Amino acid sequence: MKTSSVLLALVAAGMATSVYSAEPFTVQHLVNMNKIHSYAVSNDGNTLVYGVKVIDDKGEASSDLYALDLTNKSATPKQLTSAAGTEHDVSFAPDNKSIYFLADRSGSSQLFQLPLNGGEALQVTDLALDVNGYKLSQDGTQVVMTMRVFPECKDLACSKEKFAAEKDRKTTGREYKQLMVRHWDTWEDHARNHLFVANINGKKITDAVNVTQGRDTETPPKPFSGMEEVTFSPDGKYIVYSAKAPSRDQSWTTNYDLWQVPVNGGETVNLTEANKAWDAQPTYSADGRYMAYLAMSKPGFEADRYRLMLLDTVTGQEKEVAPLWDRSPSSINFSKDGRTLYVTAQDVGQVSIFEVNPQFGDVRPIYNDGSNSIVAVTNNKIIFKNASLVEPGDLYTISLEGENLRRLTEVNKAKVAKIQFGEFEQFKFKGWNDETVHGYWIKPANYKEGEKYPIAYLVHGGPQGSFGNSFSGRWNAQLWAGAGYGVVMVDFHGSTGYGQAFTDSISQDWGGKPLEDLKKGMAAVTEQQPWLDANNACALGGSYGGYMMNWIQGHWNDGFKCLINHAGLFDMRSMYYVTEELWFPEYEFGGTYQDNKDLYEKFNPVNYVENWKTPMLVIHGEKDFRVPYGQGLAAFSFMQRKGIPSELLMFPDENHWILNQDNLQQWYKNVFGWMDRWTAK
Repeated sequence: MKTSSVLLALVAAGMATSVYSAEPFTVQHLVNMNKIHSYAVSNDGNTLVYGVKVIDDKGEASSDLYALDLTNKSATPKQLTSAAGTEHDVSFAPDNKSIYFLADRSGSSQLFQLPLNGGEALQVTDLALDVNGYKLSQDGTQVVMTMRVFPECKDLACSKEKFAAEKDRKTTGREYKQLMVRHWDTWEDHARNHLFVANINGKKITDAVNVTQGRDTETPPKPFSGMEEVTFSPDGKYIVYSAKAPSRDQSWTTNYDLWQVPVNGGETVNLTEANKAWDAQPTYSADGRYMAYLAMSKPGFEADRYRLMLLDTVTGQEKEVAPLWDRSPSSINFSKDGRTLYVTAQDVGQVSIFEVNPQFGDVRPIYNDGSNSIVAVTNNKIIFKNASLVEPGDLYTISLEGENLRRLTEVNKAKVAKIQFGEFEQFKFKGWNDETVHGYWIKPANYKEGEKYPIAYLVHGGPQGSFGNSFSGRWNAQLWAGAGYGVVMVDFHGSTGYGQAFTDSISQDWGGKPLEDLKKGMAAVTEQQPWLDANNACALGGSYGGYMMNWIQGHWNDGFKCLINHAGLFDMRSMYYVTEELWFPEYEFGGTYQDNKDLYEKFNPVNYVENWKTPMLVIHGEKDFRVPYGQGLAAFSFMQRKGIPSELLMFPDENHWILNQDNLQQWYKNVFGWMDRWTAK
């Protein structure tokens, strides 16, 4: 899709680049894709460092770091590391002469420094516990690290002893006095992510100041946040971070605030106390004059629009930047002079890069093809990662004006050369209330003009989400195209990237507008694309998408030859009492189950099982605490008892997602086997 010049990172990785005859995309191709990770750009903008995880023909993995000279368009990458294991979380020293990274080279995850002019990596920290993340101060003389400790402990040795004692204790009971008792896939062990600050002075760091000492808070927040939620003030005097205040309402509040604490510990100040919704990603301009951050406005709603906020640290004045821009930024970067903001946000099926003028609020798109994430902003360009429905993910550069796109890496050139991806296109139609709804179709890899093909109708989760123009390591739409299916994905009402009102419209209407959009989407796309066979289709989805499979059973039971329900909600009453993040159902259904019982029951799939008849495959992970596996087991039990053709695939070691690559291959084998059986393609 990109026509700019290409720099082949895989040449440095020693991979062949000859062209192979193309073949349909399979799950074996997917799990054997090389992966680019841990990218950073020097402060002068001249050097890019990145990691490449290489999967060889035997499925064995290795990972190393490479450096690329950005000033020379004909430069080839230089390999920096060759040690066993993975170096990750790369950052540059202020003088650009060395890089820092995390690695497990001494029995635990510690911080290392590697000179770029040659030499071995030196271990910077030798701490009693794993360093899980870090960030350098602007002048490079300090580091803030996150480590998992017990809040009551005064030092790292205490926490290490408590972890050891917990591992060795003979009893197995877990004791709790309040929620949350488990989160995502892990039972709480009473330890917390805390922040530690230390000086970098050439000596090995063996101790650090716990600036969140004694606080019952998670920093960064679990389970998916990272060091984007933590920063030094540019003068190096303070740490600012995102966390919830200690309280008994952790399970039903989304009130994350930004907190400021001195680097040597002491009084913690809440900078966003007035906002009772989610505050995130504190980001300073280089001169320290401004702090930008993201802020939601609706308490309890995790899919609210993030507002882009700007705090003048001198005057104390605060304002929302671009309040009329109806998109939700997901990352923030200042320009080098601090006068411009560069952000990413979902936008009509893409994740695009935008320039925002913080003074006047003007928003200008920079790049809007595929799914993009900013790596760095220099004086004259943006380095970013791009992926799409036909691109696994590589690094690019583009000017600040949105011109001179140039590809920097192509870590899967040889592997992608073997693959015939399906042609894809975005389409639109009139959905609920005749409002415009978008989606994507993908042609099967073996497409021939004039033939009809069975449909794989993919329904995304969230429900505030979007499959979009991206390349997934789990639900990869091209795999169904490779298996001979025409793929259809509809961003029904509730999807993200189409304005906040569109996203909001699903709340308290889970089975209403989205189902109408899915029905109208099927009718529209099969009329627009006659090669799609509306009478030979299977629908499948995970999480809310799995809920929709259960809902379709009761409300559209003549629409599909088969259904596949991964981690779908079956009984909204029991679901409320066993999920971990109570704020989610309480916002989506207008309160607790006791407060709004009628709405929970109105959109409860279990109340309509008398209509079920479509063959269904049910898949679930036993470590799924978001939608506990009893939901899937209940759906399967009902169908077995009623005699509806059904099968169950249960993974004892998986959570809400399938992460083990061997399990992923089993997942797809069962999914394609089920679909092939009922579509008889």
